[in-house]
Amino acid sequence: MTSSPATTPIPTRAEATPAHTGSLECLGTGDGWSNPDRSHSAYLYELGPTRLLVDCGEPVSRSLKATGREANDVDHIFLSHLHFDHVGGLFMLLQGLWLEGRTRELTLHLPAEGIAPIRQMLDAGYIFEELLQFPLRWAPLTAGRPIPAGPVRVTPFANSHLANLRRDFQQHHPARFEAFSFLFECGDLRIAHSADLGDLDDLDPLLAQPLDLLVCELAHLDPESLFRRLRHAPVQRVLFVHLTRPLWEDLEGTMRRAKQGLGELPFDFARDGQVLALGPGHRRSH
Repeated sequence: MTSSPATTPIPTRAEATPAHTGSLECLGTGDGWSNPDRSHSAYLYELGPTRLLVDCGEPVSRSLKATGREANDVDHIFLSHLHFDHVGGLFMLLQGLWLEGRTRELTLHLPAEGIAPIRQMLDAGYIFEELLQFPLRWAPLTAGRPIPAGPVRVTPFANSHLANLRRDFQQHHPARFEAFSFLFECGDLRIAHSADLGDLDDLDPLLAQPLDLLVCELAHLDPESLFRRLRHAPVQRVLFVHLTRPLWEDLEGTMRRAKQGLGELPFDFARDGQVLALGPGHRRSH
């Protein structure tokens, strides 16, 4: 199964509304398993003048470099949770930004419990913060508290992706087991990025208002249940990411199941290197 990178425009509104707000570049779309044809989770959103990197699965430094962007081009990094398929490439990325001569401040938004160990690991790898040529700012995520990022407002929502691990291991491994989804708002554009979920109910805050695009994982939820949930949701388009290996290896069959479950809702399955043009669409209502 092979596919070349594609550019998929989202339908725009009337000419009175700005038609193009930015892009989404899929740097890594794979699940938590090792994949021969997919890198791990990393997504670069360009919204107006602001570039946001969501998750740093490996090899994000290589994938980002391959886009032709420079070391100063990413404005913020958001880490949804601390599983290694979402953060495993962060250390090489930061080392690469240092070696490439980044000078602009970089803010990392992440679960609070990850800040101390990640800083400790950077020190262990001799990437001392005082060695960097750019200020590195650490910002713990707080559920429901919007984050300004230039003209973009980013709202993190807690989800239940790590709830079972919390139940089974918190007694012996005290931790907060935090995981987040994100809502991006830029002008009239509204995009939700699910990251990894634990339950269909985790989608509720993301779908509380109409969306132009939902970027939704397809590894931890029952596909048919998810498709039924989204069939009449106020979403203009869905991009499915993080497919399990069986769903990915039978992509034609997965597509048939999605078409049957989603009805008329436009959708696509993300591929590494795929670029989507982003603009406000004709949002569906309930």
